[in-house]
Amino acid sequence: MINKIYQKYVLIFSLLVLTSSCAKLDLVPTDTISPDKAYRNISDINLGVLGAYALLDGGTIGVVSTVSDEATFPTENTVGNSDAFRWLYNAGSGSVTSQYYTFYVAIDRINRTLAGLDALTLTGADATTASRYRGELLALRAYFHFELLRNYASSYQTGALGVPYMKASAIIYPARDNFEVVVANAKADLVAAKPLIPTTFTDKTRITKAAVSAIQARLALYEKNWSEAITYANEAIAAFPLATKAQFPGIWTDANDSEVIWKAKRVGTTDSRLGDFFFRQTGGIVLYAPAFKLINTFDKVNDLRYPAYIRFDATRTGTRSQYLVNKYVGGTSTAPGLTDIKLFRTGEMYLIKAEAEAESTGDAAGDLNALRNARINGYVNATFADKPTLIAAILEERYKELAFEGHRFFDLKRRSLPVVRLAADAANASGAITLPITQAQYAFPIPAAEISVNKQTVQNPNY
Repeated sequence: MINKIYQKYVLIFSLLVLTSSCAKLDLVPTDTISPDKAYRNISDINLGVLGAYALLDGGTIGVVSTVSDEATFPTENTVGNSDAFRWLYNAGSGSVTSQYYTFYVAIDRINRTLAGLDALTLTGADATTASRYRGELLALRAYFHFELLRNYASSYQTGALGVPYMKASAIIYPARDNFEVVVANAKADLVAAKPLIPTTFTDKTRITKAAVSAIQARLALYEKNWSEAITYANEAIAAFPLATKAQFPGIWTDANDSEVIWKAKRVGTTDSRLGDFFFRQTGGIVLYAPAFKLINTFDKVNDLRYPAYIRFDATRTGTRSQYLVNKYVGGTSTAPGLTDIKLFRTGEMYLIKAEAEAESTGDAAGDLNALRNARINGYVNATFADKPTLIAAILEERYKELAFEGHRFFDLKRRSLPVVRLAADAANASGAITLPITQAQYAFPIPAAEISVNKQTVQNPNY
């Protein structure tokens, strides 16, 4: 009898436990927000768009300056990024792999917001605004994939290993898309985005129609689609003419936005990635100084870019670097180094157009001379004996014009040219003077964690 009573109570207790467990399993998680609650209205969509913009930073600028012939590693720097500067990085080096995750987080935010937008039924003014948001999201998706491609493609040509192009938020293990597949998908997103963004929308901290043209021009340059590069560069130039000589210095202190097509807005009081705080550690230690090779390319008297980009400080004596990067330092003592990041400028568009014209037909010399006339006092137009001489001049002008804007390493890679430093610039680089195109480090590695987890992907050659 006791046994039967015991069995009865065991059965009742088991049912209670099972019922309680089922109830717990039905509880809504409290540490995440479901999509139907995350994107309830047009304001929520805007927050999603802003979440993607928030991941625009200067990480690429720092890496490109470090691994190319754009910056040097002074003797006084005993703590910073020596693996990147000395070309000792590998798949476990965060200095060159961290952007991989940053960009894919941005892309995931974009895809989640697009899905949330698709689920909403909007009318009137909200529907009009939603159309622009969709355009911004599609353009941002193209941009971040393009940045991934610039950083992690094995090379910039058909058949080369690219990166997975993600069009939806999902936990999957994709193989790497080839270079041309990523380019095609980015181009499709940009073509879809452009008509959705009205010409009247002019916020330079977000993607405008002119910014889409600028992205298309840069993408076409990497694709070697010369006709498209010229067309889209012309569109951007028409929207934003070159800064005047009087305006140009103010671009780098945020005194004006002349010829800035798209910028990443930075606010606050400090920023450890760029300007005074990227190139100089607390305490005045210079981490990365402008390379002597770069300094030597400027007409120090007449070129407006020299004082805007580079500062000479004679009071820094002994082993301390007297040359400092002046770009991004900013115009206030309370927020040094917080100048907005210029993602696209008209100066770049002139150089894209000149290079594309030199490779096809057109007045490449005219565009190059026009840019130099805008930057150099007393400049006399140059002539060029042949195409190789003209191409070399355009690449050197990119070296000067776009210094510390995140292009030099990729420009050399586009042209299959080695990185070659002056001996003076490699004094603290353990002999890292030349990076040949056959060395593994000529392409940044896919992160080791990605290779370990995703069995569908492969590493770049020679790592």
